[in-house]
Parts: sequence; C-alpha cells; structure tokens
Amino acid sequence: MGKQQNIAEAGITGPKVRSDCYVKLELTEKGGIRIDLDSKVKTMYGPSIEQLCCDEIEFFGINNIKLTLKDAGALPFTISARLEAAVKQISDTGKEFIPDMIDENKYPPVRDRFRFSRLYLPGNNPKMMLNAGVHNPDGVILDLEDSVAPLKKMEARLLVRNALRQVNFYGSERMVRINQLPDGLEDLKYIIPHNVHVVLIPKCENALQIKQVEEEISNLINKHKIRQEVFMMPIIETALGVEKAFEIASASEDVVALAIGLEDLTADLGVIRTNEATETLYARTRMVNACKAAGIQAIDSVFSDVGDIEGLRQNVKISRSLGFEGMGCIHPRQISIIHECFAPSKEEIEKAQKIMDAFYLAREKGLGVVALGSKMIDLPVVKRAEKTVNLAVKLGLTRNT
Repeated sequence: MGKQQNIAEAGITGPKVRSDCYVKLELTEKGGIRIDLDSKVKTMYGPSIEQLCCDEIEFFGINNIKLTLKDAGALPFTISARLEAAVKQISDTGKEFIPDMIDENKYPPVRDRFRFSRLYLPGNNPKMMLNAGVHNPDGVILDLEDSVAPLKKMEARLLVRNALRQVNFYGSERMVRINQLPDGLEDLKYIIPHNVHVVLIPKCENALQIKQVEEEISNLINKHKIRQEVFMMPIIETALGVEKAFEIASASEDVVALAIGLEDLTADLGVIRTNEATETLYARTRMVNACKAAGIQAIDSVFSDVGDIEGLRQNVKISRSLGFEGMGCIHPRQISIIHECFAPSKEEIEKAQKIMDAFYLAREKGLGVVALGSKMIDLPVVKRAEKTVNLAVKLGLTRNT
C-alpha cells in the first residue's frame, strides 16, 4: 500500500448538516482499527455503523488506523462513500467498496420516454437525493459539475456511484451530469457500471466531444459486460454550441435529446437573462430546429426563481410553444406545474381527436383529401394530431379508440 498522507478527511459536519457525516482517518503504527463514533443514533445503530466501517477498512487492507466519525443521520451508502473518499487520500488503492444494487434500481433505460421534468440534485448532497423520486420527476440528475466544489469532486463521484445503487428513485430516469471534458471522461468510470440511463454532457460545442464520450462509454460497457444502452444528452451553453447544434444532435444514435443552459449561454452572449427570455430566442429556436431535424427531443433550461410559480407556468407555456418537450427544474415544487403545462390541454385533445376521426373516415371512403367541416386538412396537420392523441393516451388523459 503506497501512502500519500497520514491524515485524511471527507464529508461535512455542522449543526445544520442532515443525512451526511464527517470522516477523519489517521494512520497509526499499531493498535488495529479504532473507531470514535459520535452519533445521535449510536444506541440503536452504533454497532452496525462500526461494523460497516471495519469491513470497509479491512477491505482496503489497512491494519492500523484511527477513525473519527461524526454522524448526522447518514445512511450506509453515504458513510461508505465518505469513508472510501478518505481512504483514497491515504492509499493509492485502485479497489472500490461497492454496495449492493437494490432491486428497485434495476429497471432499464428507455430511448423515447417522456422527459417533461428533470430534477437537478447536487452530487455531493445525499440529503437531497433521498426523497427525490417521491416527487415523481420524469428524471433525476445527479450533478457532478457546477453544484460540486472543485475540491469535492472525488467525494461526489463516490457518493453518486453509491446513490445509483442504493437510493430508490421510484422509476425516474437515472441521469448524471458529468464535468466538462476532459475531466468528465473520468466521471464515467464511476457511473456507467451502475445503471445510469443518460449522461449529460455540459458545455458541448462540437461532435468530437460526443464521440469522445461515446468511445469511453463503449469501452466501459465492454469492460463491465453491460447489456443495455447508455444514452447521451449534450447541453448547449455557449454561442458556439448553438451554431453547432445540429452537428451535435446528429453526432451519435445514442444522443436522445439536447438541453439548453441559459445561465451560461447568457453569460457567453454578454446579456442579462430575463423571465421572458427574448434575449435567447434565436438560440432556443435554432436548437429546437436542430433537434427536430435530427429526430430527438429538445429540452429547455431551468427556471431559476423557485418562488415564482406563475412565472414558471408562463415560461413552460412559451417553452412548449417553441417546440421544447421538457425542461430542467431545481425544486420539487416545480414538477407538477411543468407536467401540467407540457401535457396537451382538453381542448387540444378534442381537436386532435376530431382531426383523426376525419382522417380515418376519409381513408375508409377512399378519399384523397381530408376535410373537417369546410376546412381541408393536410398530412402534417394529421401527423401532429396523431402525436397529440398518442401523447394524451400515454399520459392517461384519454382512451385509445
């Protein structure tokens, strides 16, 4: 075992910390494994926490060490990740202490599933992960990029890895936003073997970046004998990315959507972001057009004012009118509004059903044209109506007749 340092720390501590822990390791010359546990649940769970720590320390082949653990209600997957992060500061081990995959997390990815809402979760904050799936977002995003401090990146990788295996996300699509390339390629080693469904690629500006991620994913799939697909969702966040949107959207068959990030884009453009988003209208419409041309989904940016529900509602309506098929969210309270506004309205469903009824009637009669009342209906209108009816059926808003 090659030592890097004699003392290591990981995790966080403090009066407001919940569902997390602080770990300090000190290598000693003798004395075996000594554990100093400070926990409000020590009476009930102290023995099991200490056993987990002993098992992990022995797994990494450390014989003499003092462990100080300040527990603030952390679950085993968090304690394990924090301890491993500390171990890897004092050891050059390449081993991983990987928890079991719970049965609830073994569901596969689906290429064309709904992506109305995607809830961002900081990758180094276990508290926010625990009940995320209960709020029924279409997807959860475990974020390794902007929400994680530079010195905490390694800790976040281990925590996200363990969360992918141990946190029940209740059927939500399992997403991870990696760091900007090339650092993001290292992130893939900690998520691809653990049933991640979609990899979000930030600040994407060309097809080469997609190919780099695709190649690394393929290598890891082969190495770990993974049988299912892993999809990609590049995020357009710069002026160059906007101009290369179609190139990016069509770079790989595994790209299922593009997302746009307006905070970074407006900074790159040198403009102030507003709720009306007129300053990014060109970028958004260009990206939507690129997605439609490539046959993938277009996903809008987050609405950052979590207290402005009416503003969110208007934002989603505008987003949908531009052709977006979903957006990110940063608080669970935004999810229901997003779902409501992206779903077809009762009036839209009724109109689409009338168009489809007229289409089927004309086809049965062998007519070459479709009419609804006195208006002629062309094929693109019929296709749009069919898409609306199918969406309503999938959402349970109407029955398939």
